[in-house]
Amino acid sequence: MISITPIEIFSDNYVWLITHSNNTACVVDPGDAAPVLRVLKEQGLTLTAILITHHHWDHTGGIDDLVKQYPNVSVYGPQSPEIPQITHIQSNSSAINLFGDTSLCLEVIEVPGHTSEHIAYYGHYQTGLDSTQQAILFSGDTLFAGGCGRLLGGTAEELLSSLKTLAKLPANTLVYCTHEYTLANLAFATAVEPNNTHITQRITLESEKRKNAKPTLPSSIAIEQETNPFLRCTQPEITESINKHWRQTWQEEQELFTALRRWKDDF
Repeated sequence: MISITPIEIFSDNYVWLITHSNNTACVVDPGDAAPVLRVLKEQGLTLTAILITHHHWDHTGGIDDLVKQYPNVSVYGPQSPEIPQITHIQSNSSAINLFGDTSLCLEVIEVPGHTSEHIAYYGHYQTGLDSTQQAILFSGDTLFAGGCGRLLGGTAEELLSSLKTLAKLPANTLVYCTHEYTLANLAFATAVEPNNTHITQRITLESEKRKNAKPTLPSSIAIEQETNPFLRCTQPEITESINKHWRQTWQEEQELFTALRRWKDDF
């Protein structure tokens, strides 16, 4: 009943298109309306909902044009004066019955750090005729494949707390972030943790996808736990790398995370 596919916009953004078998659809973080409208028309879909994770223009820039074409669309997102188009303000633990049935129900998780108002959407959908459920997460710019967002309004303390919350989701949760940053993030991960063979193997796999013009996404919580340095900053090799890079002797998780984020900013 449910399928999730990427719509490429700009140089490295993805708008996630969630479609229902009844030919209705939702999009996540539509920074540009034109590609979305084209895909909706090509596939004969009616847009019924828009999910917004945070206020940055490359996630919200297409809202107005989409609403003009679909005036009854529901726009879900965090409370922010910079997103006046939101019709359904969301906060922690809010529930969204996305298509009006039980096919995809989403829970809102507040994940400040990248921005102060950032939220993520977590839920399950049935993958086939049996009762198998797939867990999914639309993480915006908080948790990336192999990395995390910069601090652009929130604090390092908030971002670490948000990432720890997301890291506790079931290991098989598919992670749909909104940028194709994976290989760049993994290059940094290799510099931080050079002896992690999971990272080496992942780089080979993801590089092959990009050679064939395929997205590296979705990731999964399990993969991120193995290869994302921002979820692993207290691992001995990473701690040693951080302290060597900054010529410090930090041991507390918050200090290490903050230093790791600063290192990535200049990498």
